[in-house]
Amino acid sequence: MTPTPNDGLPVPQRYGAILAIALGITVSVLDGAIANVALPTIANDFHASPAASIWVVNAYQLAITISLLSLASLGDIFGYRRIYQTGLLVFSITSLFCALSDSLLTLTVARVLQGFGAAAIMSVNTALIRIIYPQRFLGRGVGINALIVAVSSAAGPTIAAGILSVASWQWLFAINVPIGIVALILGLKFLPANSTRSQGQRFDITSSVMNALTFGLLISAISGFAQGMNHMLILGEVVALLIIGWFFVRRQLSKPFPLLPVDLLRIPIFSLSLGTSLCSFSAQMLAFVSLPFFLQNTLGLNSVDTGLLLTPWPLATMVMAPIAGRLVERFHPGMLGGIGLIVFSFGLFSLSLLPPEPSHLDIIWRMLLCGAGFGLFQSPNNHTIITSAPRNRSGGASGLLGTARLLGQTTGAAMVALMFNLFPSHGTHASLILAGTLAGTGALVSLMRMTQKTSSQKAAESSK
Repeated sequence: MTPTPNDGLPVPQRYGAILAIALGITVSVLDGAIANVALPTIANDFHASPAASIWVVNAYQLAITISLLSLASLGDIFGYRRIYQTGLLVFSITSLFCALSDSLLTLTVARVLQGFGAAAIMSVNTALIRIIYPQRFLGRGVGINALIVAVSSAAGPTIAAGILSVASWQWLFAINVPIGIVALILGLKFLPANSTRSQGQRFDITSSVMNALTFGLLISAISGFAQGMNHMLILGEVVALLIIGWFFVRRQLSKPFPLLPVDLLRIPIFSLSLGTSLCSFSAQMLAFVSLPFFLQNTLGLNSVDTGLLLTPWPLATMVMAPIAGRLVERFHPGMLGGIGLIVFSFGLFSLSLLPPEPSHLDIIWRMLLCGAGFGLFQSPNNHTIITSAPRNRSGGASGLLGTARLLGQTTGAAMVALMFNLFPSHGTHASLILAGTLAGTGALVSLMRMTQKTSSQKAAESSK
């Protein structure tokens, strides 16, 4: 029996499409974290200061954040497959540019361009998942996608340490090229076209510029405040942010197809799910950025041991995310997400209560708790975000999902800097307590969703 256009791909094509999505999202998410470990080496090679070398990471994240929603809108207009394949091509070419860079400036410029390619991949990957999987298996598909994102983000330092142990930092970027080419070939052969597109939608260039300025100023202000930059400069950024942001939102309210999908934010279960995503990724980044300082500076571990002790977290997420993807087909995602974030919060608070000289087992079981809780939360939450939006607005929903994750990660990393500035000798402890609090807050918001009906429940009622 041939599946309907809205009921997924036939099995051989579906597996090829899944692999194309998995490879693309793995390298794009991984590159957001993998360069951190090599920053000291890159700074030494280019005779740059540590502060200047941080732009190798910031330029990539900033490029993704300011362009994600614009590229998601282009996906709704021109097709998710086309945007995804273009993103893969740009990402692969600019990864080679990164590997061949001969100065910090050329590397930073290459990372900006690489970030635009990654944004194209991230902006529509979840929308493609909605087309690839039959409706009855969509929870599993979103679970697998959530697993890839979570593990790629969390395993960055471990993978980077492994590559750097046998090769130079240039290979952190060069390895993306063959993977990107394979993903591009698979995508050309297996990825589906949009089953439905937004009729009459046109790309809004003015909104795109306002979107870039709004999110760029927001990230700059948050990072500047956390790092103790000039308060007058930060105040100027905040004022500019409020003015541009106000006009940006007003413009979106008047559009039938807004770049910033404010119409989707009016769906209660959608906006609540975005809130939980912000809380959870902020908490995750607070822990992941601060823990290496404790493990290396306080416990005196080397980078390899640190990477190994962080590994139980992504391993637990790897096990739990697909299970959660199946559970969401039977249980309300608000309940699953709430339980997951409670477990996540407990794991974070238990890490903050580590003894002065913990054994490896003391650290490992706490890491497992964090990873399992995060995995149980993320799959149901992503499933809710993507399915609560109309099918022809899947690009906008996917873009907001990626934006929430990036804003959460950026905010979490900035809050680590703030905690270390406020508590110089107990920065990791303060970061973990704040992370546990954010995860607990996210659990409450997630449980509030149980009063809202999911798309599958509404569909079941309408079919009666």
